[in-house]
Amino acid sequence: MKKIDLHIHTIPTISDSHFIFSIDTFKNYVREAKLDAVAITNHDIFDITQYKIIQSELPIVVFPGIEINVDKGHLLLITNPERVDSFDSRTSKVSQRITKIGDNISYEELVEIFGNLDEYLIIPHYEKSPAITGNTLEKLTRFVTVGEVDSPKKFIRSIKDTEKLTPVLFSDSRMKENLINFPTRQTFVDCGNLSIEALKSSLGDKAKVALSADEGNKLFQLFEDGQKLSTGLNVLLGARSSGKTHTLNKINESEENVKYIKQFALVQQSEEQEFKGTLEKKRSVFTENYLSGLKRVIDQIINIDIEANEQLVDNYVTTLLKAAEDFNRSDVFSKVKLFDEIEFTIGNLQSLKSLIESIRQVIENKEYHNIVTKHLEINSLIALIMELISLLRAKHLEIEKKKVVNSLIRDIKSGLRIRTSAVQVEDVDLYRISLDYKAVKKFEKIVEFLKIDSTILKETIQGFTIEAQKRKFAGAGEIKSVSGLKTAFSAVYQLYDQPYQYLRELLKNDYIPRSDLYKFFVKIDYKILNRDGFEVSGGERSEFRLLQEINDSQNYDILLIDEPESSFDNIFLRSDVNQILKDISKSMPVVIVTHNSTVGGSVGADYVLYTKKEIIGGKITYRIYSGYPTDKKLHSIDGSEINNYEVIMNSLEAGISAYEKRRISYEATKN
Repeated sequence: MKKIDLHIHTIPTISDSHFIFSIDTFKNYVREAKLDAVAITNHDIFDITQYKIIQSELPIVVFPGIEINVDKGHLLLITNPERVDSFDSRTSKVSQRITKIGDNISYEELVEIFGNLDEYLIIPHYEKSPAITGNTLEKLTRFVTVGEVDSPKKFIRSIKDTEKLTPVLFSDSRMKENLINFPTRQTFVDCGNLSIEALKSSLGDKAKVALSADEGNKLFQLFEDGQKLSTGLNVLLGARSSGKTHTLNKINESEENVKYIKQFALVQQSEEQEFKGTLEKKRSVFTENYLSGLKRVIDQIINIDIEANEQLVDNYVTTLLKAAEDFNRSDVFSKVKLFDEIEFTIGNLQSLKSLIESIRQVIENKEYHNIVTKHLEINSLIALIMELISLLRAKHLEIEKKKVVNSLIRDIKSGLRIRTSAVQVEDVDLYRISLDYKAVKKFEKIVEFLKIDSTILKETIQGFTIEAQKRKFAGAGEIKSVSGLKTAFSAVYQLYDQPYQYLRELLKNDYIPRSDLYKFFVKIDYKILNRDGFEVSGGERSEFRLLQEINDSQNYDILLIDEPESSFDNIFLRSDVNQILKDISKSMPVVIVTHNSTVGGSVGADYVLYTKKEIIGGKITYRIYSGYPTDKKLHSIDGSEINNYEVIMNSLEAGISAYEKRRISYEATKN
């Protein structure tokens, strides 16, 4: 098995923060990581002079490469060392086209520059940002069998999924001065001759790619000293103050995107009021989605001023009656046709603009391009959007013409008004006012419906039920709580049963963002029910928190839990926690620190780590022993070993003698 890292940066570019390259750092990294091959892959640039210096200094295979921004995603393009001169001339064309942040080249330009892509090892960012996706990835398919991921979790997920590319995990590191901690992200490949052709052949076979040399994809390197961790479920044991939490903290610092559930953290936060507040925050997305319709309605209603409309109608009626009374006194100016002319109504083009934008997204979408083209002809969509754009331009021109005419009408009417004593009828759009009135009535019906008590969500998690109920606000205090402001809401609440007037009053408060107004009309309460259908107790709140936190960990790349038994009873740990941890560990690394046999002995760990504090040279050292649960001995990186059975007995059972006494006592009780 060859250990490779084909994603290394040696030159700072516009895509990097500045760093100073160090060949000594590079040498040390190659030596410490025991690498067999590397690739130099700087962002959108290749420096042949620097490459040849690095190649001469490193005692391993050094491939020339480049990381290119293609259609807003990144890919590595790597070639054989003997083709470096040709590669240099081609990569210079990439550098000429990508000169600032946001620049990228298309797939077609990539082919134009590099020719036959079969001659290169091409590795797109796959489950790693910014990823190559959609139409671009589809075009690259015939040249690509491997994709770069950014964590062991994603590596294992891709290895197991027959539909996914072969994953590789590389450091993506900068070989800079004073680099203290070397990266541990490398990939092992079963490959004899280290050439581009041989690597392409081996990387195309998932059976020949692994996270470790001897243990395949069961283990991956955790620390730079070579300490490994299981890609599944790890139990971390040790006496008090032996370095268990120290080890968890070290993992948390060395790995990215970690979910770390610390000891006692969930119990300390389990006060009822805070618990409900946290629950509401976690479910805020549901609340926003449920009330999204109301939010859209309010966005329209806030622009309607019924009082102003009523004043317009009053002015219209008053001037109309006055004009009728004075009809016989009309003069030459008041008899001009434009004297009482009504202005053109200016339409709204927003719906047409939205339609055009929606069609544009369908045409340009790359991720779902195959599905779109299966049902719709792209050329037909293009023809449709062109016709709609033409219509939009025509309507826009018509509106501009109407604005010009309206302006002329206003000017002429104003001139006529000052030349006559006749009353001019006030202009009013009765149709718009009627629509405004109907919209307000509809809004009030919607709000009254939302205020009706009802359950709007029931969600079950490991025996607990999350229930959301909507209802009216019970008083000004609840409204104030939603606002988060110190302002009194007593006067506002008096109008709560008159939704439109209530909204107008809320608008007077400049501290309330208009985007938050929808939150003030209906109260949504969340509660957690236990298996018996009752609201959870204090202890059950903590249990629910733990299950929620563990469930949330699926959005992370590794899960760390420090002594769950410190806060929870054994029945809960064995029946609920153990099962969910075992399920999650099938898709990501999990590390549990424990002293409890219910967890440590029953969870079915894939790997065991044991920490021991030792004083060496007057300094505290935390040594880690590790191995499989069935191993007789656990081993440390420096070759020391310890009896696994004794470790388990001492850590989980308070020693062999205590365990034997309890066992005899339990047997006596049973008999």
